[in-house]
Amino acid sequence: MSSIWERGVELPSFETVKSDKKVDVLVIGGGMAGLLCGYFLQSKGAKYAVIEKDRIAGGVTRNTTAKITSQHGLIYSRLSQDFGQEKAAAYLKANELALAQYKKMAATIDCDFEEKTNFIYTTEDKAKILDEVEAVNQIGGKAIYTEQVEVPYKIEAAIGFAQQAQFHPLKFISAIAPDLSIYEESFAAKIEKEHFGYSVTVINAQGNTVKINADRVITTTHFPFVDKYGMYFMKMYQQRSYVLALKNAAKLDAMYIGNRQKGDKLHNLSFRTYKDHLLLGGCGSRTGTKCGAFDELREAAKTYYPESREVAAWATQDCMTLDGLPYIGRYAKKKDGLYVATGFNKWGMTNSMAAAMLLTGNMDKELADVFRPDRSMMKPQLFINGMETAKNFVKPVGHRCTHLGCALKWNKAEKTWDCPCHGSRFEEDGEVINNPAQKNLKG
Repeated sequence: MSSIWERGVELPSFETVKSDKKVDVLVIGGGMAGLLCGYFLQSKGAKYAVIEKDRIAGGVTRNTTAKITSQHGLIYSRLSQDFGQEKAAAYLKANELALAQYKKMAATIDCDFEEKTNFIYTTEDKAKILDEVEAVNQIGGKAIYTEQVEVPYKIEAAIGFAQQAQFHPLKFISAIAPDLSIYEESFAAKIEKEHFGYSVTVINAQGNTVKINADRVITTTHFPFVDKYGMYFMKMYQQRSYVLALKNAAKLDAMYIGNRQKGDKLHNLSFRTYKDHLLLGGCGSRTGTKCGAFDELREAAKTYYPESREVAAWATQDCMTLDGLPYIGRYAKKKDGLYVATGFNKWGMTNSMAAAMLLTGNMDKELADVFRPDRSMMKPQLFINGMETAKNFVKPVGHRCTHLGCALKWNKAEKTWDCPCHGSRFEEDGEVINNPAQKNLKG
């Protein structure tokens, strides 16, 4: 399974790190967030390096649906209620600035950048949409209300944001990456605090150990791999979601996302057009739990677009936080100089840009407070995560995750071993695919 973004695009390749190095800033992780950090650091003339354990854009970035939007579900009414209108406005502004930066960069990059209106719709609860419209307008946004959209079934209501965008993520990366200081096949195995800065142990493509010393370290490895700081394995879980690319289906003028009504997955789908493809998404669940996956999407395609033809199918994985906000900032208390960007909650493209701008000094510092990783963990999701972990610790099974020992479950749709505790995934032969696990399964 591969996404349509991987077709016809050749990303630049980079050598492995071969010798010890000293840099001002080391970025660990070569997805969109890490590469954008490198891009901004280079523009500032910093001495930096980006290291990636495999190839750049080889993980979640290549499997995105590539929407760039500041409308992240019906988030603003909840943020206003839970955190106050000031923080809700800060989150909106940060993502609007990220969207504007993509637009600025895309003006000189051939990456199929298109401005589109994005809609969140509901088939059952108009009141939630009305509440979100009011919340957005109260914090300075401009919300559109409608009861007529292009999805192939009846809705109750939808809220739209105009001048959002979509693009081709790998074309974008192929343009910005060639001049960056990147090392591929360079696996960060350990981070240690030194008297001044940090020392990172890296295993290169030849299996040799190399040390990179840095004043500052930014980890953008999707799920943070250092467990002893920050408790990220407790305050995040991961979700799988699925996408089909269809030909001979509808051509849409806007982007549409369902508001996750439980138990009604065939009326809770995402739709957007890329050239002559309709991207139909949804039908996911917590990693390691049973879901309809591609079967349900194919049923929806057959139901709503009977003349369509499937030309690609792929899945992606997202880190979900306790309160729906990313963790961007200092990795943990008293860890000055060590930073993290994670927990993008299915909005990885926009939040990657926001994270990179915040962590490299390209966004106002007062906007950073809403993303602080050390904010309160006392949320209902924390207890759900804890129960899921405890349940899978005690299950008597043959395969256990190399991260913290949870029982793995077989994913028949993708033929992988998945961890329902923290989202690690392994190939059928035991090779690790998704972190936080760092080691392969034993034979």
